[in-house]
Amino acid sequence: MLAASRVSAFRPLAARPVRSMRTSASVNGPTKASLAPSSKKAEAKRSVAVMAQAPKVDPEEIVKTLSEQWDKVDNKGNALLIGGGGIFALWLASTVVGAINSVPLLPKLMELVGFGYSAWFVYKYLLFKEGRIQAASDFDELKEKISGITK
Repeated sequence: MLAASRVSAFRPLAARPVRSMRTSASVNGPTKASLAPSSKKAEAKRSVAVMAQAPKVDPEEIVKTLSEQWDKVDNKGNALLIGGGGIFALWLASTVVGAINSVPLLPKLMELVGFGYSAWFVYKYLLFKEGRIQAASDFDELKEKISGITK
């Protein structure tokens, strides 16, 4: 019995029998077995689906907030230009990545470059204590440059 269960566990997925989520009771109506009281073990094995409720969103409140924020913007032309430029940059990046993916060997080469860079980063900054100290100081320096707060 045990040997048979081990063998069946290593069968390919295509060779395993398919178990349907529907029972004969749900397709053909209730049967005597489905009407019988179930045991506690069967109830414990039964899964319970829980539906999450999305928070209620008021569209009028969103429009009101957006219009208030838009009224606070001083240079509306610049904001539109920056937003349009951002959308154009996303479109251009998507087009470039799609073109690179269509070249036969280039995606695999890019994966190899990414793997090499990741390995170098781990070796330089994470593997040894001195590297971790240097990485922490570089991170703190970058954080100070971005936030403008100095210690």
